[in-house]
Amino acid sequence: MKVSFDATGEVVVITGGARGIGAALAQAVNAVGGTAVVFDVTPPADGVEYVEVDVADRGAVEAAVAGVLERYGRIDGLVAGAAVQPRSTVLAMDAAEWTRTLQVNLDGVVWTCQAVVPHMVARQSGSVVVFTSGMASTGFAGASAYTSSKAALVAFAKSLAVEVAGDRVRVNVVAPGVIDTEQFRSANAGADREHWHDTIGIGDADDVVGPLLFLLSDAAAMTGSVLTRERVFAKLTSFVE
Repeated sequence: MKVSFDATGEVVVITGGARGIGAALAQAVNAVGGTAVVFDVTPPADGVEYVEVDVADRGAVEAAVAGVLERYGRIDGLVAGAAVQPRSTVLAMDAAEWTRTLQVNLDGVVWTCQAVVPHMVARQSGSVVVFTSGMASTGFAGASAYTSSKAALVAFAKSLAVEVAGDRVRVNVVAPGVIDTEQFRSANAGADREHWHDTIGIGDADDVVGPLLFLLSDAAAMTGSVLTRERVFAKLTSFVE
């Protein structure tokens, strides 16, 4: 049986949706009848609703979510993808870099969930998807701040999933694998890029759209799960065909 995704009338907030995976998802949500609202510090492509938000700023996040609820009266999905990925070793990293990475990658997800999820709980419906990274479990030289934030997000999402499961709100995690985005290209040039290409391969942002739409849909009767592109995404990429 082939499943299709219909988001007619639904509103999905995507943090970090101006580029990469978030941008591809925003276009897909709009294409299947929904409304994608991107929270980012830079504007996305034309035709995508955008709110300028630094997710590390809790007050700005709360104001942006309140604006979406005032305009649409609902938020059906939240995809928390905003992240930064500085590259420096543990011994060379300064305090500002460490702090900023955790503020965006970890605190930003917490603040957005705290603003959005109570609305979902009140409606007894909603789906949250958080991005992690395979490097969170393996580590990676020069990326300790990034990997630490992504590892923490798995524990955070699983805890939130348990807390709101009785309210019919689902919280799942996606590890997209290595995706050819601007962030990846800026952080992985030369030998690093060759390493990823030769080991697990480099995917495209569109490879992740199907699994994300699946998790946002009612077809995903699951919560507290972690999906990885290498293991399951190949079976799900036809979801929106």
